[in-house]
Amino acid sequence: MSRSRLILLAVAAQLAAASPSANLVGPGCQAYAQQVPTGPGSVAGMAMDPVAVAASNNPQLTTLTAALSGKLNPQVNLVDTLNSGQFTVFAPTDAAFGKLDAATIDSLKTNAPLLNKILTYHVVSGQLSPAQVGGAHKTVQGADVTVTGSGNNLTANNASVVCGGVQTANAVVYMIDTVLMPPN
Repeated sequence: MSRSRLILLAVAAQLAAASPSANLVGPGCQAYAQQVPTGPGSVAGMAMDPVAVAASNNPQLTTLTAALSGKLNPQVNLVDTLNSGQFTVFAPTDAAFGKLDAATIDSLKTNAPLLNKILTYHVVSGQLSPAQVGGAHKTVQGADVTVTGSGNNLTANNASVVCGGVQTANAVVYMIDTVLMPPN
């Protein structure tokens, strides 16, 4: 076996040994790990799949998954887009969507431009680790989202990070407790 092949195998082994939970931040990470300790929806399982697939396996992101995949509004399907780039995703949990009034949810079922605007406001190009995520970042929607704090006190605009730094095959996910609304 060639020296370069041995080096590649050694690097791959080191990467495989790195724990997907090593850089997690947020007060809800331990509870999430207990809720989903193994399988595709676990932190380790999510690391194996592209972000939209990983989110679909996460029991706290069912409403977001429905919104991204065309189930909430058939005119909005961002799955292929999200799975084909490098992103940081501020993912509202089901509890975050539960804070929205029923009229807002109903309007998103028929107002594709608004749903698309809201969803793309939760996505930043590039993968930002917890050490890199602080500051203002231009979203795919076009407006900035501002991340402040650190560790268990990390926020994105007015939303608290429940559990963040969750690695997927192509993104870093920060589960948040509030749906972010883009500025007008």
